[in-house]
Amino acid sequence: VQLVESGGGLVQPGGSLRVSCAASGFAFSNFYMTWVRQAPGKGLEWVSVIKFSGDIGGDSTKYVDSVKGRFTISRDNAKNTLSLQMNNLKPEDTALYYCVRGLGTYDYWGQGTQVTVSS
Repeated sequence: VQLVESGGGLVQPGGSLRVSCAASGFAFSNFYMTWVRQAPGKGLEWVSVIKFSGDIGGDSTKYVDSVKGRFTISRDNAKNTLSLQMNNLKPEDTALYYCVRGLGTYDYWGQGTQVTVSS
């Protein structure tokens, strides 16, 4: 199993950034996929989750309150890719963003991609 994030960088407050995760080595479409972040000097924070295609009950995506209306999680099962579109970024969004397999129990993590929001 491999999860490889990309797309991080430096962006000004109010700007946008899209981070992606290339998944390989497992049946991507059969798993919940999650974004988790870690701000400098702080613990891990769950950001968003997207359901797998076979789970038809409830909401297909969920977000932590602090990013609702600004972030959008999506997946392309044909390309085994997970994405997080981040708009109206704030300095408090600065963190290392991890792509993670699972919901609640996380068994595989990517190496992370750094997002820095600063003027």
